[in-house]
Amino acid sequence: MRPQLLAVTSSLLRSTTARLYPSSPLAPLSGLILGHQSLAVKAQPQYQAQQQVLYTSQTAANMSATPINANSVLDLIKNRRTYYPLSKDLPISKERISEIVKEAVLHVPSSFNAQSNRVIVLLGADHEKLWDIATDILKAIVPAEAFQATADKMGMFKGAAGTVLFFEDEKTVQKQQSDYPMYADKFPGWATQSDAMLQFVVWTALEAEGAIGANLQHYNPLINERVAAEWNVPSDWKLNAQLVFGGKTGEAGPKSQIPVEERVKVFGA
Repeated sequence: MRPQLLAVTSSLLRSTTARLYPSSPLAPLSGLILGHQSLAVKAQPQYQAQQQVLYTSQTAANMSATPINANSVLDLIKNRRTYYPLSKDLPISKERISEIVKEAVLHVPSSFNAQSNRVIVLLGADHEKLWDIATDILKAIVPAEAFQATADKMGMFKGAAGTVLFFEDEKTVQKQQSDYPMYADKFPGWATQSDAMLQFVVWTALEAEGAIGANLQHYNPLINERVAAEWNVPSDWKLNAQLVFGGKTGEAGPKSQIPVEERVKVFGA
């Protein structure tokens, strides 16, 4: 092979290999194999053996890596269920819970990247205090003869390990309305949609950690004022939902499904 053609061929293989298989040991070696044949022929057996070990280990690592695809995501979605009751036993640390919530807040989308979602995570005594507050408020409005069932439900939530409070920052929404008046009536709904996505992501991610279960509650706006006072919540934060989480104590209940053909229409296929 003429030197010019050899050089071009070597360059093409080197760039193609690096582009298609950037982690492959063949990428840096492509120039050695084709561009410098004399070196390849004269290579010591020990060197060749080292390269074979490198290639074999890299190939095994690539094969063992589980690719993330739609089915992986759908499996997590299918596994997310509502669990009652929950215990205080958690298979992961409080730091890991905080990390999951923070990552979710960072990466869940919002309209015009407004980032209107806000979250408070309550653990331990603070979690229990939340459900004591809810109990006190409900006791004042639920008929006495019906209150025991309500008290039992509040006790069930209190018996869990923690609660994630989901808010939307109304000041952020109002700024969007001012900046983009054409869409002013849309931004509150879009903020709520983003908050709903965040609730779902946190719920799904927590249950993906293993023996953690959760259930979503909505005792707002009844508890809003007391929550704001207790945890010094900014006045612009509007409470939307409470995700109770803890250790699973049983299986999720049955879930019926309307035929998907009645809920999804596809055209143009």
